Amino acid sequence: MIKLNVLFKKMQKDDKKEVLMFHVLSDELPHADELLKMPGSIALLNVEESEAGEVGAEFVSIQRDNKKTVLKFNIKRDAEGKVNKLYPHAGSNVSLGLQPSQMTIDEFYEDDHEGIEYNVESDGSVSVPEGQLSIGEEESDHKLKVVK
Repeated sequence: MIKLNVLFKKMQKDDKKEVLMFHVLSDELPHADELLKMPGSIALLNVEESEAGEVGAEFVSIQRDNKKTVLKFNIKRDAEGKVNKLYPHAGSNVSLGLQPSQMTIDEFYEDDHEGIEYNVESDGSVSVPEGQLSIGEEESDHKLKVVK
């Protein structure tokens, strides 16, 4: 795991994600070789001062100038509420832990949801493949309406 002392510069909500920016305020970038390989992939990041734990994030970019290095991450909305635990630390100096994830970007942005497989026919009716529901479940579930 890469550990960096950084300024948690900003955290901004977008339609479907949170954008996090961290500044490494030094002439030298610790772990530069490892960090430069990570943009464009999914990383597990951990702000040690928060109770959020490890959060999966897309490592969007790394930008360097003569005063600082900016690390930019996107976090998709999380149902576990981990992102909310990071808000109090925005604007502060924090210890950031980073490590590569085995997850691909496509897997990261896939919507996780359980449900019933179905097909919508051209006439608007819905067909459900056999074996997903028992007759008892069908009778107890709410009736579906066709919405046009």
